[in-house]
Parts: sequence; C-alpha cells; structure tokens
Amino acid sequence: MKLDGFGIFVKDMEVMVKFYRDVLGFEITEEENTSNVYLKKDGTLFLLYRRTDFEKMVRRPFAYTDGVNGHYEIALNVDSFAEVDTAFQMVVGKGAVPILEPTTEPWGQRTCYIADPEGNLVEIGSFTP
Repeated sequence: MKLDGFGIFVKDMEVMVKFYRDVLGFEITEEENTSNVYLKKDGTLFLLYRRTDFEKMVRRPFAYTDGVNGHYEIALNVDSFAEVDTAFQMVVGKGAVPILEPTTEPWGQRTCYIADPEGNLVEIGSFTP
C-alpha cells in the first residue's frame, strides 16, 4: 500500500476550505462546497469530508470532539527558525487560534502550534536555525 493522502471530517465545509486555502495555502482542486473537497499541499492530497454526508454514506454516526482536538496533528515544515516565527504571526493574524507560540525544543526543532476553526491541531516547525 502507498499513502495517497489523508482527510478530516468537518462540520462547516465553507469555513474549513477557506482556512486551509486562504490561511495555510493549500490548493483546492474542485468546487468548494461539495461533500468531499480535495486540496493539495506540496503534492500531498488533503481531503475534507462533510461529517453528515460521510455518516450517511457509511450508514452510521460517529462521535466528535468539541474544542481543541488532541487526537492528531497536521505537521507543516518551513525552511528556518525565523520562518516558524513569521508563519506563526501570519496565520494567527489571519484567524488561526494560537496554541503554542514559537519555541525551540530540546531536540533541536523550533515549533509552534495553532488550531484550525474546528480545533484540529496544526504544527509549523523547522530543524534549521
């Protein structure tokens, strides 16, 4: 098997498409308000599935968390420590929820965390000073 991409289940497709496209720079490859929206970032497929439509398709309900979601993270890499700081300020300025301000960790990575509008964690980091 080969990894083709990954997806998340969303409440508000319009809000989430705008966040990933306009704030994080993902490319959208189709209509914005369908059951499944395909985006790409650096050649990786990223899918947004409308929760209600997915549940209808598989004929079962699912449980979802409210608030900041600690089940996984989406990791984005930038070229340098300085770019971590710049990216953090830029995305927070565009409406991302700050979770962890840029910090240099003991393992040598400068990292920060934000949350998307539905509370999914996004890391922005670099190992290059």
